[in-house]
Amino acid sequence: MNNPSSPRSLSRFARNRTIPVPPVDIHSVPPEHDAIPRLQRFLLHSAILPDDRIISVYLPPAYADNATRRFPVFYLHDGQNLFDPHTSYVPGRTWRAGETADFMAATGKAQSVILVGIASTGLRRMPEYTPTRDFRLGGGEGDFYGRLIIQELKPFIDRTFRTLSGRQHTGLGGSSLGGLISLYLGLQYPGTFGSLGVLSPSIWWDHRSILTFLTRPQPPPVPRIWLDIGTAEGARHVRDTLLLHRMLLERGWTASEDLQLLIADGAVHDEDAWAGRFGQVLAFLFPPPP
Repeated sequence: MNNPSSPRSLSRFARNRTIPVPPVDIHSVPPEHDAIPRLQRFLLHSAILPDDRIISVYLPPAYADNATRRFPVFYLHDGQNLFDPHTSYVPGRTWRAGETADFMAATGKAQSVILVGIASTGLRRMPEYTPTRDFRLGGGEGDFYGRLIIQELKPFIDRTFRTLSGRQHTGLGGSSLGGLISLYLGLQYPGTFGSLGVLSPSIWWDHRSILTFLTRPQPPPVPRIWLDIGTAEGARHVRDTLLLHRMLLERGWTASEDLQLLIADGAVHDEDAWAGRFGQVLAFLFPPPP
């Protein structure tokens, strides 16, 4: 049996990426509560993973101003926690992602970006957000989740909305296990994702197997990476994040150019903390044109 933390088992996605995928079923659904301006919701029935999931698409104010303008796209995990206080894991607490993106664009601190929130699926969140199978905790279905995003969701978004579909305009991000799977998929598919938001990543998963994955050669182009952790999340997690940052520098990333690290003083592991840093994430990953 293969070691689950070996580079070979971590590359299952690469071996699976040419598997044909039946047509995906995605259709619009009405809001469950008061409608949020410029937020559209879709139900995705995947041919790759079993659970249906809500896709939330937040359009920037500029989207309606010019019928020919196209926009970069930021795909974000745990989409139920991004916009709507009625759907968030902790009621009332969200990333305030839409308001923050609007503010950053209006003040010229970041580009106008289409935000695509992919809701997690309850008990299957851990399997889908982990790239390897842990001996004790299970998991390891991240390859299939990545195929869902790349082969089913992204083509739908690109043909439904006015997107800039190239890698330099496409980001992937999340927190905790969402940060872990963002890093893994971004490094696995640098030709698809040019920007990664890696907030409070669960580096500890499967004996830190993501660090083993990082030792493999990384062909160009390398994605631009935002990496952060809060000091109140625990000394072990801060140390892991600093180690990840050092390994990225050793493998060719350049601090403040294509790699930004933030150690957030006093920040804990929750939506309020990530909401407070989301503007900085947007400013680094989607800076305004010079």
